[in-house]
Amino acid sequence: MQIVKHTRLLLKSLAGSHIRTTVYLYSTVGLVKQTNIKMANSPNLVLRRIDNITKSQEDNRSYRGLELVNNMKVLLVSDPNTDKSAAAMDVNIVIQKKFWVWHISVSICCFLGTEKYPNENDYNKFLSEHGGSSNAATYPDHTLYYFDIVPEKLNCALDRFSQFFIAPLFTESATEREISAVHSEHEKNIPSDVWRMDQLDKHISNPDHPYNTFGTGNKYTLITLPKERGINVREKLLEFHDKWYSSNIMSLAVLGKESLEELEEMVVELFSTVKNKNIEAPVWKTHPFKEDQFKTLVYISPVKDVRNLNIAFPCEDLTEFYKSAWLEVNQHQGVLVFFGVAVDLTEEGMKHVDDIIMLIFQYLNMLKKEGPLKWIQDENRDIGQMIFRFKDKESPRSYISSLVHSIQEYPMENVLCANYMLSEWEPELVEKVWNNFVPDNIRIAVIAKKFEEELDEEEPWYGTKYKKTYIPDKTIQAWKDAGLCPDLKMPEINEFIPTDFHLYPIDEDVSLTRVWFKQDDQFLLPKANLMFDFVSPLAYLDPLNCNLTHMLVQLFRDALNEYAYAAELAGLKWELINTKYGLILGIGGYNNKQHILLEKIMEKLTNFQIDPKRFNICKENYIRNLKNFSAEQPYQHAVYYLTVLLTEHSWTKQELLASTDQITIERLEAFIPQILSKMHIECLVHGNVNKEKALHLVQIVEENLTSNLNMSPLLPRQLLLNRELKLEEGCHYLYEVQNDVHKSSCIELYYQCGLQTKENNIVLELFAQIIQEPCFNILRTKEQLGYIVFSGVRRSNGVQGLRIIVQSDRHPTYLDNRIEEFLESMLEYINDMSEEEFLRHREALAAQRLEKPKQLSTQTNRFWSEITAQQYHFDRANVEVAYLRTLSKCDIIEFYKQLLKNNADSRKKLSVHVVSMADGGAGRVAEKEFTAETNGPLPSIINDITVFKSSHEMYPLVQPYINITRKGNKCKL
Repeated sequence: MQIVKHTRLLLKSLAGSHIRTTVYLYSTVGLVKQTNIKMANSPNLVLRRIDNITKSQEDNRSYRGLELVNNMKVLLVSDPNTDKSAAAMDVNIVIQKKFWVWHISVSICCFLGTEKYPNENDYNKFLSEHGGSSNAATYPDHTLYYFDIVPEKLNCALDRFSQFFIAPLFTESATEREISAVHSEHEKNIPSDVWRMDQLDKHISNPDHPYNTFGTGNKYTLITLPKERGINVREKLLEFHDKWYSSNIMSLAVLGKESLEELEEMVVELFSTVKNKNIEAPVWKTHPFKEDQFKTLVYISPVKDVRNLNIAFPCEDLTEFYKSAWLEVNQHQGVLVFFGVAVDLTEEGMKHVDDIIMLIFQYLNMLKKEGPLKWIQDENRDIGQMIFRFKDKESPRSYISSLVHSIQEYPMENVLCANYMLSEWEPELVEKVWNNFVPDNIRIAVIAKKFEEELDEEEPWYGTKYKKTYIPDKTIQAWKDAGLCPDLKMPEINEFIPTDFHLYPIDEDVSLTRVWFKQDDQFLLPKANLMFDFVSPLAYLDPLNCNLTHMLVQLFRDALNEYAYAAELAGLKWELINTKYGLILGIGGYNNKQHILLEKIMEKLTNFQIDPKRFNICKENYIRNLKNFSAEQPYQHAVYYLTVLLTEHSWTKQELLASTDQITIERLEAFIPQILSKMHIECLVHGNVNKEKALHLVQIVEENLTSNLNMSPLLPRQLLLNRELKLEEGCHYLYEVQNDVHKSSCIELYYQCGLQTKENNIVLELFAQIIQEPCFNILRTKEQLGYIVFSGVRRSNGVQGLRIIVQSDRHPTYLDNRIEEFLESMLEYINDMSEEEFLRHREALAAQRLEKPKQLSTQTNRFWSEITAQQYHFDRANVEVAYLRTLSKCDIIEFYKQLLKNNADSRKKLSVHVVSMADGGAGRVAEKEFTAETNGPLPSIINDITVFKSSHEMYPLVQPYINITRKGNKCKL
């Protein structure tokens, strides 16, 4: 819809310096209408086949739709070249108050054992051993299950997957543990403003509507309350599954390398036995907000220091009009939606909420005066057709899981193209929609900490403080009489929409210089990615310079936002970020008009003028963001502090915050030409470009810099990367910090394993692959230590190690011991592992490492990571997998004994404990309840980060894989 596509740009330009506005269309509830297809009885297991599915002319996969005899809808995708297969099931269950908690619980307990495969972790273990993974998600109007796996094992994985919908066990022990997991996830989300705002919206809706319910669940709703009412939870879960998990409200999508006929045979055999209970999915026939709940203003206190104005109008379900109304991709069939406007406010903007809303109504009045404009619809149609034709491939898992619910929403013939199709022009529909956006239908929320002392109500599940008021009639009337604002105008015709999609002939002579150039010969789309690394030692010289670099980036992005918005609509994206080493500029998308955007970016960057009003706003936002770090999840704190401890050069949040009072316009104005004139540029051009075009793009950058600035080259030693701290053998260090916001604590254990080499990389990765599933199964599923449990490889500055993260309500000291116990058990686990199982893990890792990038941007990122790390190992996957296939189980055991086994001479362990001091947190409870006898010597406590780092040497930098001149003044662009 044209309203959604253009309002953000115009409101940004008219609202001055006090607000940043985003317009969005978002779903709140499910209203899926299930139409049962009545067909004659057939002895076959397939009632209907659909082979005329509209696909992109660039898409070489084959598609088929099915309706099985049990009325399950199926989409089959045959891709003979895929290196991963995937499947997803969508169950079209709409939230109802009386069974919402069972809805949530069933979605997580299905994975834990079935009659055919009773072992709780059989499914995840099977996937892990064959390069796969899985997940599930519960939405208000549907539940989604999905997995991926190496293609050869799709049939076996589908067999296990199908049993979730046929005969899950819901054992008592598994049910209890997963309820604890639900509770742990809820506890994690309590300090999250996103979750708090969503639940508050439910809380203040119509009490009689299903939308007005607790959105997730916890121990009270899943254990305490059922016991008080004499309800057996397991029986309720079985009852819910037996009633609502019906094939006629399920859709399945499967992608494999097999032919469509083979995929059909596989699916029909496994899924035609899912019972059809002829369920009619519940429908919400009324809006979740009654008439007397509009014209309201709610003041809300957030956890983080944010200031937002959120405006919402009711909007009807537009799914059936998908051929004429461009919906957001995540819209669902039958969903009651709201049209929303989100505004970030400054302190001054907080005083002008009514004025901002007046501007919004003036903008709507301008739209209504102009009337629906077909040229905008035509522009959106062209963009949609372009995106559909040249759509990047996704990973099979992402692709299938994003498609499966669309099978419930759209005719099977249009399931791929529905979100991109604008073949019909219905101006009366546009008018019908925006005629609902009137003052009488408005709901407003103003979110800021300044209201905290004035708020008199509290949402019961998250404790969010709020106050609900009615908007005065005179204010409503003023908005009705808003009239027009002369500054508001429709956007110009979008100059960035590509018109030339030809592919450059492949150059025969491709060279690698300091302009790293790779012409795409794999994806063959009219797209390219440009990456420019502006390296400067000034960027991270001290906390002030770091802050000034950040301010430059934020102000520049803000200043270019309006101009670049049209490019974004036309499929051209750009990004400027600051790093420890300087600035990185990236441009990606359709290559036809990239040079126009690049020229504008460089011209503005080299002649950048600071807007004082925007400077004050960006500075205040930056300071708030630094302070708001304290409210991030505990695991984020653990990861952050480990990086601070190990990186040679790192300014802490506190050091950055302490220097923010030195940030002035004058200092920034002096700093910008300094940093831009003292830099080395490393560039990558990758995609549908030839050598001549690539050098022309680089010339745009060079000419803007040299013509506007007095450039001087840098010495090679000014361009050396940060190094990593080297722990001594046999050490165990502990760094502890406190967190006052979250009830959960967290631990990150890091076992340093040395410099990156072909041999070290692969041995560590294979060990991590082997322990990943048992780590999750033991620490999360069985011991129920916390919702967040992670194990894997940590790499930084060329050094690597094993890390394990657990976020929990238990004390980190207790978690430390449980993780050590788990690691100790891995020696026996690997020793007892059969040769066949070991080889499965080895091949699973090989499949993962050799998986081909599905998108040009993924391949670009692989090249770019090698370039910025100065390792330049562009064939890393093939080289390392060849070595992987020489490894034996003995090699892994030897690696474990040498570097990871408790009390091993070469072991290097660093623990970061984030201890909760919030109410109910582990730091507030008697220590004896959380600690256990420590295995081995007590750790050395790190009291001062600077002292700790100054007492250790650093690892050397990893040397380049290829013979290449070091970056610096002898490197030609």
